[in-house]
Amino acid sequence: MSDVLRFPAEWEPQSAVLVAWPHAGTDWAERLESVEATYIALVAAITRFETALVCVANESVEARARSLLAAADLSRVQFERLDYDDTWLRDSGPITLRDGNRLRLLDFHFTAWGGKFEAGLDDQIVAKLCDRGVFGEARRERIDFALEGGAIETDGEGTLLSTWRCLHERHPDLDRQEVTGRLQGWLQQRRTLWLEHGYLEGDDTDAHIDTLARFASVDAIVYQGCQDPADVHHAELQAMARELAAFVQENGKPYRLFELPWPQPVIDGGRRLAASYANFLIVNGAVLAPAYGDPADDAAMAILRAAFPGREIVAVPCRPLIWQNGSLHCLTMQLPQGLIA
Repeated sequence: MSDVLRFPAEWEPQSAVLVAWPHAGTDWAERLESVEATYIALVAAITRFETALVCVANESVEARARSLLAAADLSRVQFERLDYDDTWLRDSGPITLRDGNRLRLLDFHFTAWGGKFEAGLDDQIVAKLCDRGVFGEARRERIDFALEGGAIETDGEGTLLSTWRCLHERHPDLDRQEVTGRLQGWLQQRRTLWLEHGYLEGDDTDAHIDTLARFASVDAIVYQGCQDPADVHHAELQAMARELAAFVQENGKPYRLFELPWPQPVIDGGRRLAASYANFLIVNGAVLAPAYGDPADDAAMAILRAAFPGREIVAVPCRPLIWQNGSLHCLTMQLPQGLIA
């Protein structure tokens, strides 16, 4: 791990949040209006605290987004036109390292979660934005290794949190020592905490960490619990909770743990959808939290207030998103302070 180059935590100062607007040419077409309602609420929430960098596919998509965002602070919205396959920018967007005041963009190979969908355009997003100068003088480093931003969590101090299920699925020919060494080298981490348990039905990502457990600070982890013994997730998420309780900080002390409540099952056409309160986004001065119109929403917001004292908790209606197996954090990628003007 470099003494200078580091992977900042999500709660560190940001310049913007990157999103891509849904349109009729994406998989959202069937439920576009309901998903746009979530985007309106999301961008309005982001712009209360910082800039929203919004990718739009063309002039007409930009015009529609502008009209729908009329109530938001458009002075804090920056539009960029480019083609994309889908809108899950947590996984196709840049992973940013900081070297003092300089920034380095790691552009990992995006395979649409192991080749499940078309990803040719999404895999070019970082390069195209860099070529346009959107990220100023930040240096882009292309890495021919499949890794999504939703698969990793850092505390900003050299500890990585991830699930072995996901990384092993992407790289079945590599053992744990090889994967750990590569990640820690690229991401400038001293150690990796691997979860062996935890999954959500309806999740395409093979157990991304950002649906399961998240750092709230160097000494605290927020995680998705399951308190219903009759639910199919109960045993797995209880096992994950025991793993988290056994993890220790670099100083040897246990983590403070915050268990999020379990929402009621959401079934669509016989398919269970992946609703997780752990899929929140930290922005400057606030936490944007997914709400599902569930009785547990209020309890989830209360847990997040306890885990993030001093930050405002802003609920964003995200039930339309889980139809495509993701939620709020999956749509977004925070851009550290200094990356854009």
